[in-house]
Amino acid sequence: MRSKRTFDFVKSSRRFLIISAIITLLGIVAVSIFGLNYGIDFSSGTSVDVSTKKPIEVEKLKIFLDDQKLGDYSLTTAENRDSIRFKAALNEQQEKDFKTAFTEQIDPGASFEINIVDVDIAREQQNSALIGMLVACLGIVIYVSIRFEWRFAISAVISLIYSAFFVITMFSILRLEVNLPFILAVLTIIGYAINDTVVIFDRIRENLRFAKLKTSADLDALVNRSIWQTLARSINTVITVLIAAVCLFALGGESIKLFSLAMIFGLVSGAYSSIFIASQIWLYLKKKQPLKKVAVKPQGTL
Repeated sequence: MRSKRTFDFVKSSRRFLIISAIITLLGIVAVSIFGLNYGIDFSSGTSVDVSTKKPIEVEKLKIFLDDQKLGDYSLTTAENRDSIRFKAALNEQQEKDFKTAFTEQIDPGASFEINIVDVDIAREQQNSALIGMLVACLGIVIYVSIRFEWRFAISAVISLIYSAFFVITMFSILRLEVNLPFILAVLTIIGYAINDTVVIFDRIRENLRFAKLKTSADLDALVNRSIWQTLARSINTVITVLIAAVCLFALGGESIKLFSLAMIFGLVSGAYSSIFIASQIWLYLKKKQPLKKVAVKPQGTL
């Protein structure tokens, strides 16, 4: 019976790998030129979250902040909550003066949540975040190597690096703030991406147990069949989490919007890399290994 599945993932893999390579190169150029827009978690500065009794006009608030002469700042406003990010780390006297001036000129009933990060703490958090991501990748390599083989491990890590770097590239191009929730989102993305990848790899390994591979075309067919067998599960999983991430981005507060957006980017890139990068790199590495010859009995023998 002829299969209704007409799309050949393996046959199209070269095209998608070239596209992925181009995206990666563009990402490297973008990050090199624009860099990352670090939040105060990774650069020194002061975060001031103000809760007010009533909404404050944005123009009025900007005039007030300019009058305080506390340096460059960014402002995010909500209904009764305003988030101000100063690039400078305020000292104790500046913090006290700011609170006094705000309650006198803007809202006497305002409440404040102030977080100050100096240069040393910012650098320490940068290093800790980098170490955390490296440890996660190392743990994945060890786990996949033990459960499967080294070809699967290399393919999985390349796929994960692509997924994470895609999110970093988007945040660099769009000049979105990179902070601790962003790192949490990237680590969460790595978890979802490796889950999708392992599902495909597990099916490939299972099909290998019963396959009689005589040519590389047989291996291509096996990988293609394995992807099709797991495709519905992968798509359903991604769509389910994607719906939740989109709802959080659209309806959630300002504090989780960037986390949700990073999740949206990462879920899409993770699903893509599991299908079009991880499995195809494994196939390329596997083809470097000579196929085991299948013993054929001579005609006329029992």
